[in-house]
Order: sequence, then C-alpha cells, then structure tokens
Amino acid sequence: MKNATLRQLRVFESAARHLSLTRAAEELHLTAPAVSIQVKQLEGHAGAALFERAGRRLRLTQEGEEVLLHARGILGHIRGAEEAIAELGSLERGLLDVAVINAGDHFFPWIVAAFRRLHPGIRVRLTVQNRDELLARLAALDTDLAVISQPPDEPGHVATAFAPHPHVIAAAPGHPLAGKRRIALERIAAEPILTRERGSSTRLAMDQAFAEAGIVPRIEMEIAANETIKQAAAAGLGVGFLSAHALRQELALGSLVILDVEGFPVMRQWYVVRRSDRRLPRIAQAFERFVIDNGARLIGRDAVKPSRGKGGR
Repeated sequence: MKNATLRQLRVFESAARHLSLTRAAEELHLTAPAVSIQVKQLEGHAGAALFERAGRRLRLTQEGEEVLLHARGILGHIRGAEEAIAELGSLERGLLDVAVINAGDHFFPWIVAAFRRLHPGIRVRLTVQNRDELLARLAALDTDLAVISQPPDEPGHVATAFAPHPHVIAAAPGHPLAGKRRIALERIAAEPILTRERGSSTRLAMDQAFAEAGIVPRIEMEIAANETIKQAAAAGLGVGFLSAHALRQELALGSLVILDVEGFPVMRQWYVVRRSDRRLPRIAQAFERFVIDNGARLIGRDAVKPSRGKGGR
C-alpha cells in the first residue's frame, strides 16, 4: 500500500466509522461518488476488498479491519505532528478541537467563548453529535475532548464530572397532565413518548430511568434532534424526555412546561472525557482544567421546577 494517500486513508476511516459512504461524504464535504472512488483506489492499493455488503448496510472485511487499525495510527501521528507545530510558541496558539453531545449545544458554546476570552489567539473546532459518535471520534483521535452525560464503559478513557445534568418530562401547556402534581411514572409511560435515538446520552438516561422502575414506556417517536422533539411536544404529539438544559428558551416563552413526575428530574452528570492513552495538546489540557473548574458555574442552574397550573392546586 505504499502508494496510498492520506486523503484515501481519511476517506476510508470516515466511511469505516460510519459504515456509510453517504455519511462519510457529508462529514468530509464530498460527494458520495467521490468517496466511493477514493475507497476503490485504496482497495486497489491494498489488493483486497475493504467493505462488503450485508443487506443494505456496509461492514468491514477482515482486510478492512486491519487497514482501519493502521490507518487510524497513521492519521493519529499526522494529527499529532500538526498539533505539535501549532503549539510552537505559546499557549495562545493552536487548535482547540472539542466535541459535545446534542443536549449540550445549548450551553457549551458559552463555555468555549469564556475560555477563548482568556486565550483569544486560539482557533476552535467544535463538533456536535450523539454519544456513540463522539466516543468513536475520540477512538479515532478525531477530537481531543468530548463532553457527554454518560461516562464511557469501555477502558481507555478518563472521564471527570464537572456539573449536574437534570432530565425532565416536557409537554405542551395544554396537555391534560400539565399542572398535575406528583404524576406516577406509570401514567407517563402510558403517554406517547418522544425520545432521542439509541446511542444518545438522553436515550440512555431515559432507558435507565424506566428500567430502574420496572416500567416499559410507550415510545411514540424516536427523533435524532432535540429541537424536533421539542416542536413535536409543543404540537401535542406526545411528551418529551429531554435534558433540562435544552429547554431554557421554550420554558421562558411558555411553549413547553415541565411535568411534575415522581422521581424527576432524573439527575445525571456532565463529564469531560479524553483518551487515557494519548497526550493532549497544551491548549486542550488547559481547556479540560477550565471546564472542570468553571463548567458548573458557567452552565448555571436551570429552571427544572414543574409547572403549577390550576389542576395542581
């Protein structure tokens, strides 16, 4: 494979991580045919097929698994060299490459902005994805730090809690349960529930909450975006299990209310996560310490109190 290019390795790594040429194309801002060509060229250099079809999905061949392992190592070394060059001089230079789950995009830019005021010369690359995708980016050395709300189970990570993360049940103000007090979770489970997709931290928190209570919820819709869940709940399509941090604007505007459910809010923690087997760039080390020391204060206390309508008096 001596004639393989870095571009081909980057395209292949993305396609292997997503197991989708289309999603790799979206991530790399390429067309799907361009991604397919790069993969075929790399397969030509390898002398073997790197992917195979399993129904409508892609999966790696044994040769593909081997190439992926080495490709990630090569790309990691290249990225390390880029970061070392960017760090030359002082802490005021370089690239801060961080990622956050979808539920954190309502507050995390404010933390980044506060840090950047201390280090105005840095550049920032911020990625927003679900939990599984962020852990894959960490494994691929595609990001330095990830902020998630469920620490990884797999070894090789250092996860430090820095702020509480409440989850609540939200509904339209006209919902029959709005204003009711101490609603049993069994009653909520009978409602059409709007939830995030599997692989997200919010979905994991919801599954744990119902499983611990021994209750099977009635899932009406799985939606891969908090904003869509909020709009669906406001439209009366069901009740949403959401991070309280994602509801600030809707609560202020009165388009959604928090239901008073027994055992809620479900409290989790926000974690800043890094790989234990890699040395972080100096700017990422400084940002990790900044988040741990200041994250809870910058996030602030969310209004997670349930609504108290006439029905609850």
